[in-house]
Amino acid sequence: MPAPQPLLPEPVRRLGAWCAVLLLVAGVVYVGIRLCVEFRTAVVPVLLALLGTALLRPLHRRLVKAGVNRSLAAGLTCVAVVAVVGGAVYIVVAALIDTGDEILASLKEAAQGLAEHFGSAGTSLDDLASNAKKLLGKFGGTAASGVISGVSVVGETIAMAVLALLLVFFFLRDSDRAAETLRSVAPRASADLVEAMARRAFEAVEGFMRGTTLIAVIDATCITVGLLVLRVPGAVGLGALVFVGAYIPYLGAVLSGAVAVLVALADRGFVIALWALGVVLAVQVLEGHVLQPLIQSRTVQMHPAVVMVAIAAGASVAGVLGMLLAVPLTAAVFGVLHELRGLYPGTADSPRPPPRSAG
Repeated sequence: MPAPQPLLPEPVRRLGAWCAVLLLVAGVVYVGIRLCVEFRTAVVPVLLALLGTALLRPLHRRLVKAGVNRSLAAGLTCVAVVAVVGGAVYIVVAALIDTGDEILASLKEAAQGLAEHFGSAGTSLDDLASNAKKLLGKFGGTAASGVISGVSVVGETIAMAVLALLLVFFFLRDSDRAAETLRSVAPRASADLVEAMARRAFEAVEGFMRGTTLIAVIDATCITVGLLVLRVPGAVGLGALVFVGAYIPYLGAVLSGAVAVLVALADRGFVIALWALGVVLAVQVLEGHVLQPLIQSRTVQMHPAVVMVAIAAGASVAGVLGMLLAVPLTAAVFGVLHELRGLYPGTADSPRPPPRSAG
């Protein structure tokens, strides 16, 4: 008897199999994201510590080669990071405090000018003040609860930052034993594969951090030079703020640039503030359309479109934190896929069977 024919053609059955695999992968990814959100207090410091370790490992490695003890080298590296970031924040805050009164005076003068211009339409400072009082009285309870929530978020953020810094210390100190630890927990038959995938993923994250640092240096240098030419006070501190903010894609650049423009407005006037705004916008356009896609696509070996889509997806899932973690996580996934492709090559490169003759 002839063999029974399948109910569905071969292409349809293959399509169904691929759809089932994609649905399974999507379900696993969704469950993983939900678990990460539920345990974000523990997951976020670990991810941030991995990024910090990828960025600081070259410095730690140089200290160890110079004869410094591994624990001492890890401690010195963490202290250096805290000193650099803390110094930059202190310089910026000091500059803002010195020019804070001038900034408020400039803003008040601008508000008075608008009120005088639109006074005939019924818009005056007195009207705005009375409306503001009504709004505050109406939404006072909501504002109070928002302040309490904000204090809670700040406390949680500080706790996660401290935990991430401690994890960076331990990751740097014990980085030489990471491969042995990974092989000890992996099944014996797949230990080599797990180690190879982990190495490739971490190398991809290192590439992302190198690229981000290069972009941060270029942005900070260009904006600092522009502010120095415009004789804006605290130009070096503002450049340091730009450097730190570059690690938060888009939002960090906007906030740091806004601070620079406000300082220029307070000390140098409206025209110089416009020139400072032009410098900031030019640098951000250069970063968004040239540096970010070009450098990151080379350091993490991903197409610029993939980089931009990853940032947008991360922002939609987890906001600013998602924007920060989206590209390195995507780079790690691409690194694992490249490693698997090298170990298990597909049939794309195999010779195809000759086509059947028409007769």
